[in-house]
Amino acid sequence: MKEIVISAADANQRLDKYLKRLFKEASGGFLYKMLRKKNITLNKQKADGHELLKEGDHVFVFFSDETFEKMQGISRTDAAFSVMEQGDHRHVAVVFENENLLIVNKPAGILTQKSKPSDHSLNDEILHYLISTGALSKHRLQMFTPSVANRLDRNTSGLVLAGKTLAGQQFLSEVLRTRDARKTYHCVVLGEVSEEATKKAYLTKDPATNLVTIHATEYPGSKEIRTRFRPIKTNGSITLLEVDLLTGRTHQIRAHMAYLGHPVIGDVKYGDDAANARYRQEKGVRRQLLHSYRIQLPGGIDAIAEDPEIFSTIF
Repeated sequence: MKEIVISAADANQRLDKYLKRLFKEASGGFLYKMLRKKNITLNKQKADGHELLKEGDHVFVFFSDETFEKMQGISRTDAAFSVMEQGDHRHVAVVFENENLLIVNKPAGILTQKSKPSDHSLNDEILHYLISTGALSKHRLQMFTPSVANRLDRNTSGLVLAGKTLAGQQFLSEVLRTRDARKTYHCVVLGEVSEEATKKAYLTKDPATNLVTIHATEYPGSKEIRTRFRPIKTNGSITLLEVDLLTGRTHQIRAHMAYLGHPVIGDVKYGDDAANARYRQEKGVRRQLLHSYRIQLPGGIDAIAEDPEIFSTIF
């Protein structure tokens, strides 16, 4: 028999969800059967799995040691931990960190998350960072794998959110879903923008090409987008903008600004090819000049990542 005391990190989730994390090799049917037969109990009482766990609750598991370890898949966790431990975190520039959350400044040129198993990503480096600081152990990894909560394109720089704990991940998922996380971007666009404005349009996405199209009016399958922007500085040829996403759609800033006649400098998908070539040759611009500058979260968290140097040297 094993007795497990629920920690603060594992609280506020349903018992069945917790058991599925604890016993990765067990099927849902097996776990529900164990609950029905009282081979797994909660606070010495029969449970059906839908109970919400609280800190200090006691889960009793009446498995043999061999079955307990087999169902946990410990060897797989050990292997995964070993891979994470051997990595590095050279791109993890921490902007904010507490017990549950991590906010880092991603440089351009690295994926936020893997597209395929062989990729290297910022998420990999965050896991290595958490291991190196002691925030992530083999035991914790058995129950929860930290992960980034928002994505930036490979060639977009700036703030990325990550949940260090289940509670942190749940908090980020909720504030991103409800749009209670306010995100502000900076970008350098072609042409002069002299006034603040809020623009509405409609966006459709082609999943095959991962490209979006902007329409002035509603279109079959389209989604409304709203983008607010204000100029920070301009030299008449280009403008540094501050942009607030009032909606959050794929490639919204890049596609919407291009549609408005002010494409982001360095954007190879929606930008101006001639201008991109000129600024590449004259100013060394080798990526789209779009940066996630500021994120404000409920509870008073206000993170800022200063613009990369190229945002000023291009003027």
